[in-house]
Amino acid sequence: MPRRALGTMLFVVLLGVLTAQAQQQALGDYLDVYIAQVKPEKRAEFDAINAKMVAANRQNNGDIWLAMETMYGPGNRVSFISTRNSYAEAEAGEAKFDQALAKAFGKAAADKLMQDYNQCLASFRTEIRRRRWDLSSNAPTDPAAYAKLIAATRYLRTATIHVRPGGSLAFEALEKELKVAREKANPPQTVFVSQAVAGQQGAVYYVTTLASSLAAFDSMPSTQQLLGDEGYARLMKTSAETTSEMEVVINHFLPELSNPPEQIVALAPDYWRPKTVAAKAAKSAKQPAVNAAETGKMGNKDKQ
Repeated sequence: MPRRALGTMLFVVLLGVLTAQAQQQALGDYLDVYIAQVKPEKRAEFDAINAKMVAANRQNNGDIWLAMETMYGPGNRVSFISTRNSYAEAEAGEAKFDQALAKAFGKAAADKLMQDYNQCLASFRTEIRRRRWDLSSNAPTDPAAYAKLIAATRYLRTATIHVRPGGSLAFEALEKELKVAREKANPPQTVFVSQAVAGQQGAVYYVTTLASSLAAFDSMPSTQQLLGDEGYARLMKTSAETTSEMEVVINHFLPELSNPPEQIVALAPDYWRPKTVAAKAAKSAKQPAVNAAETGKMGNKDKQ
């Protein structure tokens, strides 16, 4: 092949890779994660308070997030995840959340609502995770495709992997090998990988597979099937050398506690906007705005 033609072909390939990376970055480079461990006896109150927060943010141009509950794993664990493009956007999202509550309820009642919320928790943790598009498999490369994927997702299987000090390069090499295998699978597997950059100790990676139903996990090839016996044996050896701990859980979305982007809602409105819950929460959120003098009464009603 002539050098000029070869150079042109390489340029086109490189341009395609860079374009895909730029498009994926537009989907958000970070995940802003809040994980709540709810007291079992406070779960109903926790859900009711969060429904009010959803309504307040939806009505007042507040923050956006997806909520999910751990179905297989620790009970009463609820996670809230917002996609961010930067740390500054995470800060802005928090401010928009607070402003939306204050506008809906008044500052005093909003503060009381947060106090009641905190009383529902046994513990919580927050994290910032960087999305590792270079380790993810078949990830969408534009907002429309991403919205379509999330809108159809109901369950998420996530492996939380703690990597030993000095083991990140070997672990990532292993993930890149798995990425190639997943992309060659029939059908190809979509797997998201992210890495904790704040809120965790050491190197922690999250490997998440999305599914429209629990049954969908049955048809997905195992890691051994993807890599073959020899590749799987190499993976097990490398994993033993590089990882110190791994937890695998299955979560399912909680649409009634989520405030997703409108692009996602539009693709599955019956799922992402449960009408009964949304109407009840909206009515509750609007009540304090009728008469600011009634905010104290609303705080008393929130006590359960």
